[in-house]
Amino acid sequence: MNAKELAAKLNGTEYPLTIDAETQKAAKAAGLVIVYGASDDLMEFNGAIYDEIGAYEGTTAYLTASGLLENNCESDECPHFEKLKEKAATIEALWDPGEGYSWKYKTDIPHECFEIVDDGEPYCRGIVFALADVEVKA
Repeated sequence: MNAKELAAKLNGTEYPLTIDAETQKAAKAAGLVIVYGASDDLMEFNGAIYDEIGAYEGTTAYLTASGLLENNCESDECPHFEKLKEKAATIEALWDPGEGYSWKYKTDIPHECFEIVDDGEPYCRGIVFALADVEVKA
């Protein structure tokens, strides 16, 4: 399975997105990450990354080739973490960006898009990408 095939499989799914165990396992084995919104405050990751981050009114996720960048400092303003963030790849969660979506995502990581609908109306434009395609800045 590749990102294009997985995005096609997810396209048109109903909100809230529920990813069956077989698809999760296949995505993880293929190194694929699914990113989508839930509620008005969550950025969900499934597949090769299984996590969620708070995204009320939007946020930015920072990634390396091994997954989400984690702050191992006790302070949210840790200078070491700030330097790591400068080099990380990013995915920006956009809340209410127009076009009828509650959530869309902006990133330079090569990806494929899919649509989640709520009662037939656009809800979220999610993305699928290969974790191997995440590049950090030099």
